[in-house]
Amino acid sequence: MRNTRHSYIRPAIVMTVLLTLATGVVYPLITTGISTALFHQQAEGSLILEGDKLIGSELIGQNFTHNNYFWGRPSATSDTPYNAMASGGSNLAVSNPALDKAVADRVAALRLANPQSSPQVPVDLVTASGSGLDPQISVEAAQWQAQRVASARGLTVAQVTKLIDDNTVSPLVNFLGPTVVNVVQLNHALDQVKAQ
Repeated sequence: MRNTRHSYIRPAIVMTVLLTLATGVVYPLITTGISTALFHQQAEGSLILEGDKLIGSELIGQNFTHNNYFWGRPSATSDTPYNAMASGGSNLAVSNPALDKAVADRVAALRLANPQSSPQVPVDLVTASGSGLDPQISVEAAQWQAQRVASARGLTVAQVTKLIDDNTVSPLVNFLGPTVVNVVQLNHALDQVKAQ
């Protein structure tokens, strides 16, 4: 009886060690190596660099509040907006008065900052995403802010609209998602125009 138990324990331990090495060490090293070789920028976090200076990531929004920048979606992350260590939504139900007040306050602030734009504020400018980190807004939301940004930077609306078009990303197939504008990249492109 004792020999039978030992004959089962040893293979179990060996298989556990082998599978741990295969799935916990070898597989991650291979997939990381392949992804780094084939998709280097994405594997490194899709970082936006200006020389040696880190500007941000294409994947995480930033809290732009000045009139000379496009504003992104509100972020519901705790402590600070777009805190990647605290990703999450507000979890407020549509029936919650706190959500109504937050949306009303955001609409009022956006209308005040963009008096020349339509009173119909695009919904993605007043509602947070599920992650609280989204760097994208709809094309309509970017165009809605174009006049304010152009005025603040001394650019023409046509120049700003071209930058919006240049930073618009469409899905591979229409049903996979909407056409969006990456706010972090768009604002970085705006800073490049200012520097010229």
